[in-house]
Amino acid sequence: MAKSPDEEHPKKAFGWAARDTSSVFSPFKFSRRATGEKDVAYKVLYCGICHTNLHNANNEWGSSISLLSLGSKVQKLKVGDRVGVGCTVSSCHSCESCKVNLENYCPKMILTYGSKNHDGTMTYGGYSDTMVCEEDFIIHIPDNMPLDAAAPLLCAGITVYSSTKHYGLDKPGLHVGMVGMGGLGHVVVKFGKAMGMKITVISTSPNKKDEALKNLGADSFLVSLEEDQLKV
Repeated sequence: MAKSPDEEHPKKAFGWAARDTSSVFSPFKFSRRATGEKDVAYKVLYCGICHTNLHNANNEWGSSISLLSLGSKVQKLKVGDRVGVGCTVSSCHSCESCKVNLENYCPKMILTYGSKNHDGTMTYGGYSDTMVCEEDFIIHIPDNMPLDAAAPLLCAGITVYSSTKHYGLDKPGLHVGMVGMGGLGHVVVKFGKAMGMKITVISTSPNKKDEALKNLGADSFLVSLEEDQLKV
Protein backbone atom coordinates (compact mmCIF):
# COMPACT_ATOMS: atom_id res chain seq x y z
CA MET A 1 0.00 0.00 0.00
CA ALA A 2 1.37 3.40 -1.01
CA LYS A 3 2.40 5.71 1.81
CA SER A 4 0.80 9.12 2.25
CA PRO A 5 2.98 12.19 1.51
CA ASP A 6 3.62 12.81 5.21
CA GLU A 7 4.78 9.21 5.76
CA GLU A 8 7.19 8.82 2.82
CA HIS A 9 10.20 10.30 4.60
CA PRO A 10 11.36 10.88 8.18
CA LYS A 11 11.43 14.69 8.08
CA LYS A 12 8.00 16.29 8.43
CA ALA A 13 7.30 19.35 6.29
CA PHE A 14 4.50 21.84 5.82
CA GLY A 15 3.62 23.82 2.71
CA TRP A 16 0.95 24.89 0.26
CA ALA A 17 -0.28 22.84 -2.69
CA ALA A 18 -2.77 23.07 -5.54
CA ARG A 19 -4.77 19.85 -5.37
CA ASP A 20 -6.79 20.34 -8.56
CA THR A 21 -6.91 22.57 -11.65
CA SER A 22 -8.73 25.38 -9.82
CA SER A 23 -5.26 26.66 -8.81
CA VAL A 24 -6.49 27.20 -5.26
CA PHE A 25 -3.62 26.55 -2.85
CA SER A 26 -4.34 25.00 0.54
CA PRO A 27 -2.23 23.81 3.53
CA PHE A 28 -0.35 20.59 2.81
CA LYS A 29 1.47 18.27 5.23
CA PHE A 30 4.13 16.05 3.69
CA SER A 31 7.71 14.92 4.35
CA ARG A 32 11.22 15.48 2.99
CA ARG A 33 13.85 12.84 2.45
CA ALA A 34 16.68 12.35 4.90
CA THR A 35 19.81 14.40 4.23
CA GLY A 36 22.13 12.27 2.11
CA GLU A 37 25.92 12.48 1.99
CA LYS A 38 25.92 15.27 -0.58
CA ASP A 39 22.58 16.85 0.32
CA VAL A 40 21.78 20.13 1.98
CA ALA A 41 18.65 20.56 4.11
CA TYR A 42 17.56 24.18 4.44
CA LYS A 43 14.77 26.38 5.75
CA VAL A 44 12.76 28.19 3.07
CA LEU A 45 12.44 31.91 3.86
CA TYR A 46 11.43 33.24 0.44
CA CYS A 47 10.19 31.54 -2.72
CA GLY A 48 9.80 33.21 -6.11
CA ILE A 49 6.58 32.78 -8.09
CA CYS A 50 6.96 32.08 -11.82
CA HIS A 51 4.21 31.80 -14.44
CA THR A 52 5.40 28.23 -14.94
CA ASN A 53 4.10 27.57 -11.42
CA LEU A 54 0.66 28.69 -12.59
CA HIS A 55 0.85 26.43 -15.66
CA ASN A 56 1.50 23.49 -13.36
CA ALA A 57 -1.17 24.49 -10.87
CA ASN A 58 -3.69 24.56 -13.72
CA ASN A 59 -2.25 21.31 -15.14
CA GLU A 60 -2.09 23.07 -18.50
CA TRP A 61 0.74 20.84 -19.64
CA GLY A 62 -0.82 17.63 -18.37
CA SER A 63 2.17 16.85 -16.16
CA SER A 64 1.04 18.04 -12.74
CA ILE A 65 0.53 15.63 -9.86
CA SER A 66 -2.15 16.48 -7.33
CA LEU A 67 -1.74 16.42 -4.33
CA LEU A 68 19.17 22.38 8.54
CA SER A 69 21.59 20.08 8.04
CA LEU A 70 24.50 19.02 5.78
CA GLY A 71 25.48 15.64 4.41
CA SER A 72 28.82 14.25 5.48
CA LYS A 73 30.41 14.90 2.06
CA VAL A 74 29.15 18.46 1.49
CA GLN A 75 32.21 20.70 1.05
CA LYS A 76 31.28 24.17 -0.16
CA LEU A 77 28.76 25.14 2.53
CA LYS A 78 28.49 25.30 6.30
CA VAL A 79 25.50 25.25 8.63
CA GLY A 80 23.99 28.74 8.82
CA ASP A 81 24.90 29.82 5.28
CA ARG A 82 22.30 31.68 3.22
CA VAL A 83 21.53 29.66 0.10
CA GLY A 84 19.22 29.51 -2.88
CA VAL A 85 17.98 26.84 -5.28
CA GLY A 86 16.70 27.31 -8.81
CA CYS A 87 14.33 25.14 -10.83
CA THR A 88 16.52 22.02 -10.72
CA VAL A 89 17.49 19.88 -7.73
CA SER A 90 19.21 16.94 -9.41
CA SER A 91 20.23 15.28 -12.67
CA CYS A 92 21.90 12.07 -13.83
CA HIS A 93 25.43 13.59 -13.51
CA SER A 94 26.72 11.37 -16.34
CA CYS A 95 25.16 12.41 -19.69
CA GLU A 96 26.91 14.71 -22.16
CA SER A 97 24.92 17.73 -20.95
CA CYS A 98 25.79 17.12 -17.31
CA LYS A 99 29.47 16.76 -18.17
CA VAL A 100 29.56 20.32 -19.56
CA ASN A 101 27.49 21.93 -16.77
CA LEU A 102 24.29 22.02 -18.81
CA GLU A 103 22.20 19.94 -16.43
CA ASN A 104 19.08 21.80 -17.57
CA TYR A 105 19.27 19.70 -20.76
CA CYS A 106 19.72 16.41 -18.91
CA PRO A 107 17.02 13.92 -19.96
CA LYS A 108 16.78 12.80 -16.32
CA MET A 109 16.73 16.29 -14.81
CA ILE A 110 14.71 16.54 -11.59
CA LEU A 111 12.80 19.79 -11.15
CA THR A 112 12.20 21.59 -7.86
CA TYR A 113 8.49 20.78 -8.08
CA GLY A 114 6.27 18.37 -9.99
CA SER A 115 9.09 15.83 -10.44
CA LYS A 116 10.11 12.55 -8.86
CA ASN A 117 13.26 12.06 -6.82
CA HIS A 118 15.63 9.20 -7.57
CA ASP A 119 13.71 7.11 -5.03
CA GLY A 120 10.39 7.73 -6.79
CA THR A 121 8.94 10.17 -4.26
CA MET A 122 7.81 13.70 -5.16
CA THR A 123 9.94 16.85 -4.95
CA TYR A 124 6.91 19.00 -3.94
CA GLY A 125 8.50 22.42 -4.52
CA GLY A 126 9.44 25.45 -2.49
CA TYR A 127 6.11 26.62 -1.08
CA SER A 128 7.07 24.96 2.18
CA ASP A 129 9.06 25.45 5.36
CA THR A 130 12.01 23.20 4.47
CA MET A 131 13.65 21.54 1.46
CA VAL A 132 16.46 19.11 0.67
CA CYS A 133 18.68 19.47 -2.39
CA GLU A 134 21.95 18.13 -3.73
CA GLU A 135 24.95 20.35 -3.00
CA ASP A 136 25.71 20.78 -6.73
CA PHE A 137 22.43 22.64 -7.23
CA ILE A 138 22.75 24.93 -4.20
CA ILE A 139 23.88 28.55 -4.70
CA HIS A 140 25.50 30.52 -1.89
CA ILE A 141 23.86 33.94 -1.43
CA PRO A 142 26.09 36.78 -0.15
CA ASP A 143 25.27 38.16 3.26
CA ASN A 144 24.68 41.65 1.86
CA MET A 145 21.96 40.55 -0.60
CA PRO A 146 18.34 40.64 0.66
CA LEU A 147 16.80 37.19 0.36
CA ASP A 148 13.49 38.53 -0.99
CA ALA A 149 15.40 40.16 -3.85
CA ALA A 150 17.53 37.06 -4.47
CA ALA A 151 14.65 34.60 -4.83
CA PRO A 152 13.40 35.81 -8.27
CA LEU A 153 16.95 35.79 -9.64
CA LEU A 154 17.07 31.99 -9.39
CA CYS A 155 14.56 31.61 -12.24
CA ALA A 156 13.68 34.83 -14.09
CA GLY A 157 17.08 36.28 -13.29
CA ILE A 158 19.20 33.41 -14.57
CA THR A 159 17.02 33.06 -17.68
CA VAL A 160 17.79 36.65 -18.62
CA TYR A 161 21.40 36.72 -17.46
CA SER A 162 22.49 33.50 -19.21
CA SER A 163 20.98 34.50 -22.56
CA THR A 164 22.46 38.00 -22.28
CA LYS A 165 25.93 36.57 -21.67
CA HIS A 166 25.54 33.84 -24.31
CA TYR A 167 24.72 36.32 -27.08
CA GLY A 168 27.30 38.90 -26.02
CA LEU A 169 24.77 41.53 -25.01
CA ASP A 170 26.52 42.36 -21.76
CA LYS A 171 28.71 45.12 -23.20
CA PRO A 172 28.54 48.73 -21.98
CA GLY A 173 27.22 51.13 -24.62
CA LEU A 174 25.10 48.61 -26.52
CA HIS A 175 21.59 49.77 -27.43
CA VAL A 176 19.19 46.90 -26.71
CA GLY A 177 15.46 46.72 -27.41
CA MET A 178 13.43 44.71 -24.91
CA VAL A 179 10.00 43.50 -26.06
CA GLY A 180 7.43 43.04 -23.29
CA MET A 181 8.00 44.22 -19.72
CA GLY A 182 6.69 41.37 -17.64
CA GLY A 183 8.38 39.05 -15.15
CA LEU A 184 11.46 38.53 -17.34
CA GLY A 185 11.35 41.86 -19.13
CA HIS A 186 11.73 44.04 -16.08
CA VAL A 187 14.80 42.02 -15.07
CA VAL A 188 16.27 42.68 -18.54
CA VAL A 189 16.02 46.39 -17.85
CA LYS A 190 17.66 46.09 -14.43
CA PHE A 191 20.51 43.89 -15.65
CA GLY A 192 20.95 45.97 -18.81
CA LYS A 193 21.35 49.23 -16.92
CA ALA A 194 23.72 47.57 -14.43
CA MET A 195 25.84 46.42 -17.40
CA GLY A 196 25.93 49.91 -18.89
CA MET A 197 23.55 49.37 -21.82
CA LYS A 198 21.03 51.74 -23.35
CA ILE A 199 17.64 50.06 -23.00
CA THR A 200 14.50 50.70 -25.03
CA VAL A 201 11.36 49.02 -23.74
CA ILE A 202 8.84 48.01 -26.43
CA SER A 203 5.40 47.24 -25.02
CA THR A 204 1.73 47.02 -25.96
CA SER A 205 0.83 48.65 -22.64
CA PRO A 206 1.20 52.46 -22.52
CA ASN A 207 0.51 52.38 -18.77
CA LYS A 208 3.90 50.72 -18.20
CA LYS A 209 5.82 53.76 -19.43
CA ASP A 210 6.35 55.40 -16.04
CA GLU A 211 7.37 52.09 -14.50
CA ALA A 212 9.93 51.50 -17.26
CA LEU A 213 11.43 54.98 -17.33
CA LYS A 214 11.12 56.25 -13.77
CA ASN A 215 11.28 53.13 -11.63
CA LEU A 216 13.46 50.75 -13.67
CA GLY A 217 15.67 53.31 -15.43
CA ALA A 218 14.99 52.44 -19.09
CA ASP A 219 16.24 55.05 -21.57
CA SER A 220 13.19 55.09 -23.84
CA PHE A 221 9.77 53.53 -24.22
CA LEU A 222 7.86 52.61 -27.38
CA VAL A 223 4.26 51.43 -27.73
CA SER A 224 4.33 48.69 -30.36
CA LEU A 225 0.69 49.31 -31.32
CA GLU A 226 1.57 52.85 -32.43
CA GLU A 227 3.09 52.56 -35.91
CA ASP A 228 4.51 56.09 -35.83
CA GLN A 229 6.64 55.22 -32.82
CA LEU A 230 8.21 52.26 -34.60
CA LYS A 231 9.30 54.11 -37.71
CA VAL A 232 13.05 54.43 -38.12
